[in-house]
Amino acid sequence: MRLLHLLFSKSNQIPRWFILLFDVGLCAIAYVTAVVTRYSLGVPESFFYTALSVIPVVLAVKLITIYAFKLHNFVLRHTSVQDALRIFTSMLTAFFILFFIDSVYSYFPQNTAHLLPFGVILLDLFFSIFFLGSYRAFIKLVYIRIKSHSDTQKVPYVVYGAGSEGLTTKRKLEQESTEGIKVVAFIDEEAGSQKKLLEGIKIYNTLDLESVLTRLQVKQLVIADTEITIAKKQEIIERCLNQNVIVRTVPPVNKWINGELSFKQMKQVRIEDLIERDIIQLNKDAIGTQVNGKVVMVTGAGGSIGSEMVRQLLNFKPGKLICLDSSEIKLYELDAEIRDLHPSAADTFAEIVVADVTNKSRMVKVFEAFKPQIIYHAAAYKHVPLMEDNPSEAVRVNVSGTRILADLSIQYKVEKFVMVSTDKAVNPTNVMGASKRIAEIYVQALSEDQKRQNINSTKFITTRFGNVLGSSGSVIPKFRKQIEEGGPITVTHPDITRYFMTIPEACQLVLEAGNMGKGGEIFIFDMGKSTKIVDLARKMVKLSGLQLGKDIQIVYTGLRPGEKIFEELLNDNENTLPTHHEKIMIGKVRQYNFAEVSQRLNELIDSYNTQDNMIIVGKMKAIVPEFLSKNSIFESLDNNVQLPDSSDLQELLMK
Repeated sequence: MRLLHLLFSKSNQIPRWFILLFDVGLCAIAYVTAVVTRYSLGVPESFFYTALSVIPVVLAVKLITIYAFKLHNFVLRHTSVQDALRIFTSMLTAFFILFFIDSVYSYFPQNTAHLLPFGVILLDLFFSIFFLGSYRAFIKLVYIRIKSHSDTQKVPYVVYGAGSEGLTTKRKLEQESTEGIKVVAFIDEEAGSQKKLLEGIKIYNTLDLESVLTRLQVKQLVIADTEITIAKKQEIIERCLNQNVIVRTVPPVNKWINGELSFKQMKQVRIEDLIERDIIQLNKDAIGTQVNGKVVMVTGAGGSIGSEMVRQLLNFKPGKLICLDSSEIKLYELDAEIRDLHPSAADTFAEIVVADVTNKSRMVKVFEAFKPQIIYHAAAYKHVPLMEDNPSEAVRVNVSGTRILADLSIQYKVEKFVMVSTDKAVNPTNVMGASKRIAEIYVQALSEDQKRQNINSTKFITTRFGNVLGSSGSVIPKFRKQIEEGGPITVTHPDITRYFMTIPEACQLVLEAGNMGKGGEIFIFDMGKSTKIVDLARKMVKLSGLQLGKDIQIVYTGLRPGEKIFEELLNDNENTLPTHHEKIMIGKVRQYNFAEVSQRLNELIDSYNTQDNMIIVGKMKAIVPEFLSKNSIFESLDNNVQLPDSSDLQELLMK
């Protein structure tokens, strides 16, 4: 009973030395059986006894090969095909060693008989493999039988993917989980109508997914197919969520720890997995040619977009990478990350600079010291409600900061200036969006002015896209925190929608657009389909294993000041032209007269000193007539048709 307890208890194991001695004992039985079988036809007794006399030699060789191939380290109840292969290899190695010993022995003339006859060691090979494999298989079968009686209390899981990764996943789930897991089915895209078995478990086709999940009362599904397409993965996740089944994923094989999968690596899917899109194919050679060896500066380098730009640019080996931000703590964290992931970069070409883009004298010193050749301008205030309450700061940072950088770029002969904008700049309904649109207008007008003067100067490029997943202050981290705290989840409006893309995808498109830009373009990114925020919240609840209305509630709080229900990437008077990249288009936007734009910006920036929000926002609306406030105190300015020159401004600016 003690032996059975050791064999089938997860908390105890038979000592390795016991298994080693047991294996050697079986090898002794196998060899004697081989001798008896070989000489059962009446061969002289002298041959029989000679063959038996060398048992110590045979067992010594078997002991060495068993130890070398670590057969005694097997967990007997989990014997696998790989273990059977190691048994075969171990015994075959012993066979060749014994054959070599006999050949050396027979080489000497005084030895007239074989020490280890070929027929005996050949039979011994087969018997040894049979005995060593059979008792392990027997123990595994007994374990499976005993285990099946206790599996009724275990959590039923399904593994998607019946390949080698799926089999490994199944074993790790059952071996390493502390919660008690039983894999009840495999799901595979290529499974036929006839249900095959894998380690005694049925393999079902993907079409049977819902029926399998319902009939077997599955609690969780693990996607083990590491080559599954993103679209197929999202389909499986959606189907599981509809059945209230939690989904986990297995990382790619190259991320397994020392080639071994760990249960802790099977992470629960996140909402980002449902919005993720296929990997963007970048023109890496062209981007590398543009960036390699150049002095590149990223403003707002501590932010979500800026820090990812830094990560991606590090792979292209710029001559110097200037990471500029006004936030000390964000730069400290970025510096620590660079030192961890790129230790050589931290002390060679990555430069951390604490500076405010609105401080012109400080920025002049930065330009003089580093002489940047390419600038990715991601520094900005971006939170809509905060900027609605603080329009002067939106003007100071988003408008004045951009103007300072753009002007210095021409003065110091920067090759390319790539500005990161937002879809909120289109038909803006809030101060933040309007400030970014004004920055776009200035950069575009400056670029056109340089072209009119035939000055081969800085190429100004604007990139415009929607919300990025996981950025600071965005809706997903907010919902995640609310779910962790037990709710409620707050959504402003049941119909509100947004475009989303991942931070890496957005930054990759910025790099690609910056590479293809000739100057003056506004590049629009393909954001895919817009997503209802409330649907996002519901899916996040399901992904957390909770039930909406029972475990957690969704509460509608009303639109915030300046917030739109729907976002746009183009206004009614704009359209697009295609580029060589299917996810990047060029927006055909209005052209502006630089002198008029510059004068209006001077007036707007000067109004900062008044700290009068109505005056500041009024001047913003004069520059961007399509800026119509929503759910904001500034709506009164839209109703005031007596604004002195707003009706004529558009014509003036376009002269």
